[in-house]
Amino acid sequence: MTYSDKKSAANLIATVGGTGYLKPAPGTWGSAVAVVLALLLHFAGGFPALLIGTILVFPLGWWATAVVTRNQEDHDPSEVVIDEVAGQWIALLVTSYGAWHLNANPLDLYPGWIAGFIFFRLFDITKPNLIGWADRRGDALGVMLDDVIAGVYAAIATGLLAILFHVVM
Repeated sequence: MTYSDKKSAANLIATVGGTGYLKPAPGTWGSAVAVVLALLLHFAGGFPALLIGTILVFPLGWWATAVVTRNQEDHDPSEVVIDEVAGQWIALLVTSYGAWHLNANPLDLYPGWIAGFIFFRLFDITKPNLIGWADRRGDALGVMLDDVIAGVYAAIATGLLAILFHVVM
């Protein structure tokens, strides 16, 4: 595989098939596509499929981001949205697990999918504490890590909301 072939493959992965070129707000488009892909993975193999996909997308995204941003000033160009996929999938693991554990149609848990999306976007955009630290790294790992951490925060928030509505109330 030549460098040109590698760069083309990396660009396809980094932009999630070109989703990163959608305007405005390519990160939000990337997150929305990630929700659809997460649902497809869940329908194909339940929570285990989404978990495996989430684990695999991180190193793949890190590689693609590193290749696409090599020798560029901008370490996190807006068209790179594979990081949103990784983070968004982490945010949705709580809801996927709930649907899988209950043997429920995942669409019946639609408030969890929506909450995971909203919380992820909120944390990804505002970049509180560790998310901001990761973003300031200025490298491909930081590009991926800030969204992974935002995904963890969003998963916790979604889980707490689920507990509030299903256990406390």
